[in-house]
Amino acid sequence: MSRHTRDRLVTVSSGVLSSLSWWTDLLQNMSDAMAILHKLQTGLDVNVKFTGVRVFEYTPECIVFDLLDIPLYHGWLVDPQIADIVKAVGNCSYNQLVEKIISCKQSDNSELVSEGFVAEQFLNNTATQLTYHGLCELTSAVQEGELCVFFRNNHFSTMTKYKGQLYLLVTDQGFLTEEKVVWESLHNVDGDGNFCDSEFHLRPPSDPETVYRGQQDQIDQDYLMALSLQQEQQSQEINWEEIPEGISDLELAKKLQEEEDRRASQYYQEQEQAAAAQVQQVQGAASPASGRQSGSSERKRKEPREKEKEKEKEKEKEKNSCVIL
Repeated sequence: MSRHTRDRLVTVSSGVLSSLSWWTDLLQNMSDAMAILHKLQTGLDVNVKFTGVRVFEYTPECIVFDLLDIPLYHGWLVDPQIADIVKAVGNCSYNQLVEKIISCKQSDNSELVSEGFVAEQFLNNTATQLTYHGLCELTSAVQEGELCVFFRNNHFSTMTKYKGQLYLLVTDQGFLTEEKVVWESLHNVDGDGNFCDSEFHLRPPSDPETVYRGQQDQIDQDYLMALSLQQEQQSQEINWEEIPEGISDLELAKKLQEEEDRRASQYYQEQEQAAAAQVQQVQGAASPASGRQSGSSERKRKEPREKEKEKEKEKEKEKNSCVIL
């Protein structure tokens, strides 16, 4: 066998081994992703880092975005020009930073105590989970026309970029009747963006007050739904280890859909029971009115007696008048 032939065989073998390794990693990632898909109903564990808009602490939940090739962004960044905050936060994730603050507060080292105070102030001052430095980095990082996911305040939003401006897809319940409102601009950290239609033309809501109430209701319903599903999931969670390995994607999808329908049905039943209980309370509060009605009936029974007395007085007057005549 010639040297050239041996080199080709080595190259082919290396390529095959590399492909097998890639395929093995892909299968493992697919398996990990399938194991956490059910968590989409209650929320994914995403832990941001404050050094970049694409920097997150690696968790199994991040595999879903990687496999589907969906860019995941956030805007909670430390301004690199503020040295004391950069030092206090460092390369910590959010969870690590919270632990660091607690540890620094309990330290006898005044420098660590001061560092923990600076880190805590940063979290308090950026409670909206979006900084202006982060917004600038987002505008620069997101490509024109790119569809991606934006993580903020434990919510995932669809985000895109149009003519250099970032927009978030409007999904709040308060906009159910606002057919023309599709996008909301993301141009400041306060959350008061401009609403636009599907062509990114300005389209303010027809009834801002109704929209606001709907947004608050949406927040309450999201919390109740997540809490209900989480409790249900803890008490009766699918045992993914018992699912046969040879199950098809269609069968697995049907199983997931059945579980989701069952939980949603239970949630709405609980909502109906709560509404019925409120109605009973209202009716119970209105019951004293029956007492007032019974009192009025007593007055009605007294009225004929008073009328009889008046008639007797009139008769006496007539008698007296006759005597005078």
